[in-house]
Amino acid sequence: MPDRPADHPSGTTESAASWTRRRLGNTPVFFVVGVLAAVVFTIGWGYALMSYGGSQGASVQVIAWNIESAREAEVTFQVNSDAPAECVITARDGQHVVVGQTSVEVESGIRDVTATVDTIREASAVEVGSCREQSPTR
Repeated sequence: MPDRPADHPSGTTESAASWTRRRLGNTPVFFVVGVLAAVVFTIGWGYALMSYGGSQGASVQVIAWNIESAREAEVTFQVNSDAPAECVITARDGQHVVVGQTSVEVESGIRDVTATVDTIREASAVEVGSCREQSPTR
């Protein structure tokens, strides 16, 4: 084991840096290990972010919605998907409380869909909450 700076007689002046250099050599071990750890962390983080969103593949665009009555709302939307999709439609009142919800099956391709939502009281807005492609085994 090499001598530590404190082990030398008081007349010898050896800096801690030269002691570390003598002990570890001039190889940048800690730097290389740190860079490798940062690269692995960055790749893992990027993979996690990419896989978190998933690849549902169905995109949706609301075209129009209309409040038919105090108990019914209608929405027209367009879905573009590679596989059959299930879309969830939600109706909300003025206080943003959900007053109605329904689920609609949509065939694959670019489709214009009109759906009616039964509500418990008059809605002020209708939205397509999500459209998810369904697996072929369903």
